Amino acid sequence: MQFSSSLLENAVNEFARLPGIGKKTALRLVLHLLKQDTNDVSQFSEVIAKMRSEIKFCQRCFNVADGDICSICANSMRRQEMICVVENIRDVIAIESTQQYSGTYHVLGGVISPLDGIGPDQLNIESLANRVQKERTEELIFALNPTIQGDTTIYYIQKKLAAASGEQSQNIRITTIARGIAFGGELEYADEMTLARSLQNRLPVENYVSR
Repeated sequence: MQFSSSLLENAVNEFARLPGIGKKTALRLVLHLLKQDTNDVSQFSEVIAKMRSEIKFCQRCFNVADGDICSICANSMRRQEMICVVENIRDVIAIESTQQYSGTYHVLGGVISPLDGIGPDQLNIESLANRVQKERTEELIFALNPTIQGDTTIYYIQKKLAAASGEQSQNIRITTIARGIAFGGELEYADEMTLARSLQNRLPVENYVSR
């Protein structure tokens, strides 16, 4: 891709560094900005720069926040005794979009993956254990991806909580999100593990079939 302007080329290269953005898409975005008013482009760049420099992470759950505590943890209407454990901030946004969950979260920042050099000490697991011990936690919901790494992380956290809390951990309900065939999916395209979990986690038909 040839450019007659080094400024244009540099801008395209920067946009192309974003995930999912190729050179052609980057060029289209840059050319779009060139058509916009200078003040609008300045505001765009200022908002991005301010977000990067001023955004914080919640001291309680590690979700993104404008202050020390995120808006979810600070919301008295949320069920503070319920914690949904997720891998990253994108998962928080996805669950919040369903408008079906009213508890709080705990963002691990990843999952245990020895092959990638990620161990328990690199994740927000210790802080989760401290939350469960200090707060009146009634239910811990694991909403991790159904992978070997996700299951390994769940197993490790369960063992850590049992060792740290003793009898207290027995009073906490520990659950995971349902796993199985997605609505509208076809059995022939499902992998063996998904199909096996669907059979193991079967539910009464009246829960799904309307009369």
